[in-house]
This record gives sequence, C-alpha cells and structure tokens, in this order.
Amino acid sequence: MAFVDELTITARAGKGGDGVVRWLHLKGKEYSGPSGGNGGDGGNVYIRGVRDVNLLSRYRGEKNFTAGEGDNGSERNKAGRGGADLVVDLPIGSVVLNKSTGEQFELLKDGETLLVLKGGRGGAGNAVFKSSINRSPVESTPGARGEFAELEINLSIIADAGLIGLPNAGKSSLLNVLTGASAKVGAYEFTTLDPNLGMLYGYVLADIPGLIEGASEGKGLGYKFLRHISRTRLLVHCVSLESADPIKDYKAVRTEIEQFEGGILSKKPEFIVLTKSDIRDSEQIQGVIKSFEMIKKDVDMVVSIIDDVEIQKLSSSLLAALR
Repeated sequence: MAFVDELTITARAGKGGDGVVRWLHLKGKEYSGPSGGNGGDGGNVYIRGVRDVNLLSRYRGEKNFTAGEGDNGSERNKAGRGGADLVVDLPIGSVVLNKSTGEQFELLKDGETLLVLKGGRGGAGNAVFKSSINRSPVESTPGARGEFAELEINLSIIADAGLIGLPNAGKSSLLNVLTGASAKVGAYEFTTLDPNLGMLYGYVLADIPGLIEGASEGKGLGYKFLRHISRTRLLVHCVSLESADPIKDYKAVRTEIEQFEGGILSKKPEFIVLTKSDIRDSEQIQGVIKSFEMIKKDVDMVVSIIDDVEIQKLSSSLLAALR
C-alpha cells in the first residue's frame, strides 16, 4: 500500500431533526394543547489523532464522510434523538485545513480529539410556541443543516524515534528488522531519499536519510533531512563499525545537528547504536566503545541485523526509552 501524506476529503455534520406539530389528547377533551416535541441535534464531526502513519492511504477510496441526522420530534413533547457523531481517525501530525473557513487544526497527541464541524440544531415543535395569546400554535421549524466543508489533510510526521547517521550507516536495515518495514537497502550513499517509517509496538520509527557534512547549511538534501528530525522525540544515532573512524563519523553528524537552527536538535535525547557488529571482533568493538567514553559518550547498544538476540535487546531498550 503506497504511503499517502496528503489527502482532501469532504465532510458533513448531521442535519437537525424537525420539530413537529402534535396535540395532547385527553379523555373527553381532544386538542388539549400543543405537545409537539423538538427535533434532535445533528451529529458533529470530530478528528482524532492515532498512531498509524499509513491511515490516510485507507481513505483514498472513501472521501465522503457524514455524521448522523437528528430524529424528528414526536408527541407528548418528546424530543428527537440526537444524531450520531462522526469521528475521523487521522495520523498524529496531521494538519487539517477547512477550505471553506480557513480554520486549521493540528493533531499532536495520541487520542487527541478536535471538533471540526458542528451538527445542525434540531427544529422547534409547536409546544415551544405556546403563549398566553397563542394557546393553539400550529407553528414548528425544520432542523438546521449541519456544517459542510472540504478538509485538506497534510501529514507532517511526528516520529517517536528518528534513526540518524552518515549514509550507509545501516539505518534502513535496522528499521526493517525492528519493525518489519520494507525500506530500500543498498551499499551506496543516499539509498534513502525520503524518510521510511515503521511501527514498533505502536511507536513510530523513522529512518532519516543519511546526513553529510554541510547539511545544516543546505548542502545536498541535508537541510530537508534535518527538518524531518526536528519532530522526533528520540535520536537513535547509528554509527557503523565498518567505518575506519567511527568517532569521526559520529562527530560529523553531531556537528550538523548542533548547527541546525540554533542547536534545537542537539537538546533531544540521543541513543547511540554501533551497527554491523558482525564485521568486528569483540576486542575491536570494546576499543571503539572506549573511544566513545573518552569523548564522554556512552554507547547504548551494539547490534548486527543478523543477530536476533542483539536486535531483541535493542527493541526492548528503545521501548523502555520511549515509554
């Protein structure tokens, strides 16, 4: 299923039920007075944030949404039942524009629910119009129509964790084994040109394309990539053990992060992962870890995508950090 991050739908809140003309019938005294009930209010339209970045793709074949209509009033002043509200689930990070009013809504949290269209008010029954000078009113009013609009939806991904690192640091492969995603993998720079996404037990992981020196100044595709990182909660910094100088690689990426828009990214929690551990022996790996300690950085995990035990440990550690 193709990833969809832009979509326009039409939505209509429910029409209010009609008020009715009815009369109270008592034994021996017909037409004892007005008793027509009010119509029920139409249902509202809400949007709700959920942890499903692929949700918009499911709406491509169904772009018209309508809330329930209110029931008409009935005798003995009984009001009609209100129409059922409609809740449209959207991925967290969705920005919704009401093209009729220009009003904009943004979903930033799981379960956040926002009212976007109001249902029509139910009409008044003839009992409402009774007065001292009009004891037998025959007036009633119809229910009002609910609000209608085209809603333009743009998804700006809010990932829980972003996998960062130099090109070919093993990020896409790691995403695939952690989440079952199908990110393209290749042994050359910039295999990934757009963020790939995967779900880790309800948390969104984004494989951010590899950074290069000068990215924070707009070199290559770097500025765009850094902008993607800005909405993640946790940076998972992947450093390849295949590199001749892992510390140099680490510092190169950190430099770009610290220079981007005044260092806003450098304040995010960082989880350092040494990848491709299968190409180094344990003594060499310990040497790399000590090199990180010398620059006052702790390596959180050492993994190889072909080692199921290491991948499981990484998965558990990421879940613990994100909860």
